[in-house]
Amino acid sequence: MGAVYHLFPRCASTFPRRPRTTAPPHTLTRPFPAQEVFYASHPIPPGPAPDSRAGPGPAGDPVLPSGDSLPPLLHPLLSGALCAFFDFGRPDAIAFRSDADALPITERTGLPFASVHPGRMHACGHDGHMAMVLDLAVWLDQQTALPHNVLLLFQPAEETTGGAKDLCQSGVLEAHKVQCVFGMHLWPELPAGVIASRKREMMSRSCEVSVTITGRSSHIAKAEEGLDALAAGVEFYRRAAALEAALPPHLFRLLKFGRMESGTVRNAVSGKTVLLGSLRAFQDEVFLDLQQGLREIGQQVQADTGCQVAVHTNDGYPAVWNPDALYDRVKNLGLPFLELEKPVMISEDFSWYQRHLPALFFFLGCGPSPALHADNFAFDESILAKGAAFWKQLAGAF
Repeated sequence: MGAVYHLFPRCASTFPRRPRTTAPPHTLTRPFPAQEVFYASHPIPPGPAPDSRAGPGPAGDPVLPSGDSLPPLLHPLLSGALCAFFDFGRPDAIAFRSDADALPITERTGLPFASVHPGRMHACGHDGHMAMVLDLAVWLDQQTALPHNVLLLFQPAEETTGGAKDLCQSGVLEAHKVQCVFGMHLWPELPAGVIASRKREMMSRSCEVSVTITGRSSHIAKAEEGLDALAAGVEFYRRAAALEAALPPHLFRLLKFGRMESGTVRNAVSGKTVLLGSLRAFQDEVFLDLQQGLREIGQQVQADTGCQVAVHTNDGYPAVWNPDALYDRVKNLGLPFLELEKPVMISEDFSWYQRHLPALFFFLGCGPSPALHADNFAFDESILAKGAAFWKQLAGAF
């Protein structure tokens, strides 16, 4: 059996972790702690996993044997991360990633294992992702030989700050000579149990767009004394839509505004307009050109109307872009997965692994189910057995 190493959390969980109640077998049925983490070498002993729910101190901290060590990391792992390394004596490793964070949503599924923490829910299937990788861990622990060592990554902050980027920067992938990373996400738009992926464009790069236009309010009867921020906002919106529409149709992209606020009363020229939207694309050059185009539109509208125009875009996540060579290698193994016809305009921080080294992402179909991030999101848990079986096949054959 390969030696197994853990990065141990030190205190009790504050995230809701719904225990999965059915397949796959051997799934951990208690919460994972999710706060302070320190990097330590620790072969997993036989029997139940150490229980760290009691919090810091003698009753809650796993006891670490002395004399073992792991390769040093460049930076400490981010809070909430946990990794397990299975050493089969090979010169390199492959990694499997599960995101592990919840969402600020009060769960309304009515399920017996629903979150007991108001305002915290696994509404994006991350508990299912963890269950599959945990089942993979049990299987790995039973193997005597595999083509590669295996590193399991339980990553926080996918929904917020991009925990994948921090995990990449920690040096844990280099420390264990990881050659590639695999990830999977539950997907309500696919039939139940169907696994799918595609070459190249998979999930979009995205950023939020905020436009603030400051004019000068005046009574509408003296409109000539004001600077109409509402009219300037409409003009900005019109030009932004034309900018996106002018791109060739084969380029997957999206530039939309979902909210516009302007003015205070009906009989006054608006002194301020705010537009809030989203920019999404796959090729970096398309994405950056659209960002620059929005800034130039802001300058043009400012010059044409006299209103002050401020355009702000945040960094967002890169696009999930599956590399041809890795995709073909996995496809040639004969593993059962379908090819998606087109990419999706949703973002995922798995893209940071792909900026770091070859990495491949998959969807696992939920079948008919509520939308991701809905307060009633739930799925048929039998699909997890199919996802876990796929991970085992990949780990054994790659």
